[in-house]
Amino acid sequence: MHDETRLIRAGAKQPLKARTVGPAVQKGSTVLLPNAEALYDHSRQTYGREGLAAQRALEEGLCALEAARRTFLYPSGLAAVTGAMLALLRAGDEVLVVDSIYRPTRRFCDHLLARYGVNVRYYDPLASAEEVMALCTPATRLIAMESPGSLTFEMQDVPAIARLARAQGIATLMDNTWGAGLTFRPLTHGVDVSVQALTKYVGGHSDVFMGSAAVSDAGLAAQLEAGQLHMGWAVTGEDAYQMLRGLRTLPTRMARHEANGLEVARWLEARPEVLEVIHPALPGARGHDLWARDFTGACGLFAFVLQPAPEAAVHAFLDALKLFGLGFSWGGFESLAIHCHPQLGEREHLARFDGPLIRLHVGLEASGDLVDDLAAGFAAFEAHG
Repeated sequence: MHDETRLIRAGAKQPLKARTVGPAVQKGSTVLLPNAEALYDHSRQTYGREGLAAQRALEEGLCALEAARRTFLYPSGLAAVTGAMLALLRAGDEVLVVDSIYRPTRRFCDHLLARYGVNVRYYDPLASAEEVMALCTPATRLIAMESPGSLTFEMQDVPAIARLARAQGIATLMDNTWGAGLTFRPLTHGVDVSVQALTKYVGGHSDVFMGSAAVSDAGLAAQLEAGQLHMGWAVTGEDAYQMLRGLRTLPTRMARHEANGLEVARWLEARPEVLEVIHPALPGARGHDLWARDFTGACGLFAFVLQPAPEAAVHAFLDALKLFGLGFSWGGFESLAIHCHPQLGEREHLARFDGPLIRLHVGLEASGDLVDDLAAGFAAFEAHG
């Protein structure tokens, strides 16, 4: 053979010589088939976009996490929500969406779903299960939940909504990024589709985008599989490997996030600058009873309400922080803070707070250092109040 041919073929048939703790990261679009008949055998995998070794290993791990029959991967958390909704809905259908839903999901509902003839209505996150179901019409095909809300942290009675919806033949979907599939498992509480942004706690390092949708029902799995195939969603082997690595340490990291978050939340409760701490796992806080009934733990994301103050004082508080970065994502090892009010104006059922709402993500730093950082922020807040 000529050099060109020999170099292309060299090393192509090398078997794996050692077994590692992680899966092989296969890089390939082409999947070679054993014979001509297999080219059009649709029971076989014929293209790399469908996922190779690392993607399959991650799907298996997420099924174990979510107590799911199938888990599907998407290139971001938002893509997981939108991909699942597009797979389940068609023109003429209606979806009920909790008013505290993740803001980019709301943009998708208002702009894209509406454009394709799907009617979207928003319900009060504090509505009872019966009140939610009373809003359903013969066109309602899906109820989309998020509990707690990732800005205002309202808790919903998810098991009751799921139970009543199933009795009426209405599917339910839950964005469970806060629970990460670990402290709350939607499928075991009757939800049909459990979605999360793996970008956040499963990834854990704020450096890989990915989302997942997990189901137990075979029919729903077929719908999601078809939607994924038709829309071309795919993730790389390298990213799947990184996510799988994060999944291995998820329980350990979540326990630290929970402990750190509660320690900071208790400290905030005693601060004169703080009107209210909104942390579902904090006894006496809004939604605590539902959290205590349904969840086995918490994460590091919560909010608190400052004493009434001008915007300049709120900005001074945030700008004085050194350990809490100012950023919108969360779930990584680092602590973050944002001012929430600019995002709340789109809601139909407006959440009422008696002062500026600040969201914190408490990371894996020493909680004492984080408390000192917040104390410096409060000093700046008082100086500009």
